[in-house]
Amino acid sequence: MWIDTHCHLDAPEFNGQGDDVARQALQAGVQRIIVPAVCRDNFARVAELGKWGGYALGIHPLFVPLADESDLDCLRTTIELAMADPNFVAIGEIGLDFFVPELCTAEMRDKQSYFFRAQLRIARDAGLPVLMHVRRSVDHILKHLRQIKVSGGIAHAFNGSEQQAAMLLNLGCKLGFGGAMTYTRALQLRRLAAGLPLSAIVLETDAPDIAPAWLESGPNTPQQLLRIAQVCADLRGISMDELALATTRNTYAALPRLRH
Repeated sequence: MWIDTHCHLDAPEFNGQGDDVARQALQAGVQRIIVPAVCRDNFARVAELGKWGGYALGIHPLFVPLADESDLDCLRTTIELAMADPNFVAIGEIGLDFFVPELCTAEMRDKQSYFFRAQLRIARDAGLPVLMHVRRSVDHILKHLRQIKVSGGIAHAFNGSEQQAAMLLNLGCKLGFGGAMTYTRALQLRRLAAGLPLSAIVLETDAPDIAPAWLESGPNTPQQLLRIAQVCADLRGISMDELALATTRNTYAALPRLRH
């Protein structure tokens, strides 16, 4: 089975045609698509799109500047109701972004950390894994994960070091690999994709973002997952069948509620 563990089917780039995009991916061989939320305004829509595989609820770091305590209250309430929905699989997309300049002021770094920690506690209390945004922030993510223990999850679009990868794995997380791995200039990322334990890896597109090399500027789509997977299989020198089995097993380990 092929599972896209991170795809924003509700993104404006898809012009409200997320269901059609998902159908095209299904026809291309992608059996399940996980759709993470980014803010309270799209909680309902991602829940609808969860029928294509699953969905997560959370407040993305890019949306933290305009968020307040009422957003966290809304998240808690929505999660309580969503626990009865078998398509609800995780808290996400949450995390830290220390790449976007306006998020890197002292005030915004503190606010991001506050929201990340609050959502880690929500995940811990609900016994749910997390889908994490870790751009230029892996060491800080690790610090918070050590202090607030959650039941694993996925470091989405991982692009850190081998040491950081090992620490995330020791904390029960899997690592998401997608379009960035397809660029021959991404030497460190390709080394990781080739050399990490196969049990560490899950696949994703992050569509419509992080377009693979053959699309250049995008928009990316979940139907690209099999071509992305082929790059990963080639880097590791394994068959597509072996990669499909392993990444499906890894995804189920990271997101146990998918086993319905």
